[in-house]
Amino acid sequence: MLISPAYAQAGGFGGGSDLIMSLAPLVLIFAVFYFLLIRPQQKKMKEHREMLANVRRNDRIVTNGGLVGTVTKVSDTDDLLTVEIASGVKVQVVRGMIAEVRAKGQPVSSKPSKGKSKNEEPEEDDEDETASDAPKSAN
Repeated sequence: MLISPAYAQAGGFGGGSDLIMSLAPLVLIFAVFYFLLIRPQQKKMKEHREMLANVRRNDRIVTNGGLVGTVTKVSDTDDLLTVEIASGVKVQVVRGMIAEVRAKGQPVSSKPSKGKSKNEEPEEDDEDETASDAPKSAN
């Protein structure tokens, strides 16, 4: 005969190891996807959320549309930022559309200084000292 006879497999409750062996590749694939795709993406999303939360005035930013500008106004209650993209040209940008912060601006002081109190001493200008320390070119 050309056709080999088909015999029934041994029945019983001993098929537990077969179930584990058939699920092992699926578990392995999920583990690889988690460590190579899901986990790094979650980390990148967390860093982006932190970056968006820390956007301050005078930060140089790039939007998702490719516009580069300087933040002039930040509203904590609203998701809109006012960005100056050229001198005198200001646009409003949704906070979530910021792709990256190129340069950090000056930090916002915790208390506004409206004037010097009587006990404060006048600050000295360090510009003269740094200018005299720098080497002078003979142009």
